[in-house]
Amino acid sequence: MRVLRSDGTFADSRWRVVREADAPAQPGDVLPLARYRALPARSGFAVWLAPTNEPADVAEFLPQLPLVAIDFPTFKDGRGYSIASILRTRYRYGGDLCAIGDVLIDQLFYLKRVGFSSFALRADQDPGAAVAALAAFSQTYAGAVDQPLPHFRRRLLSGVV
Repeated sequence: MRVLRSDGTFADSRWRVVREADAPAQPGDVLPLARYRALPARSGFAVWLAPTNEPADVAEFLPQLPLVAIDFPTFKDGRGYSIASILRTRYRYGGDLCAIGDVLIDQLFYLKRVGFSSFALRADQDPGAAVAALAAFSQTYAGAVDQPLPHFRRRLLSGVV
């Protein structure tokens, strides 16, 4: 899987997202949560969460997971933003958080703000425009995972009022 990282570089990931329920699982696969939970040995596997999964359902596995992917079945479904933010803030997940599915350029800046560290873009998205989209805005007002302090607090701390 080819991914765009939050630093604006592209990389070939060793991970393979498995969506078919009957496909044999092998190390390097990113499995749906229910299938991951059913594995007798989980080493070498990662998990992907659907919008209907609760972050708490994966919490016990987070320390050993190098990758958690969050699926966006359609760009109109924003539940993945909340899942990512909760994994980063409440559960302090520090591994790779990858957006998969219907991931569009217009979403990248906001996905990065809530804690995504990599993005598997939809095949028709322009790579150059995707890199530019990560830095679409030079300042943000509200606090988020990538910058917890809101703009007014950052200004106060810098001495500019």
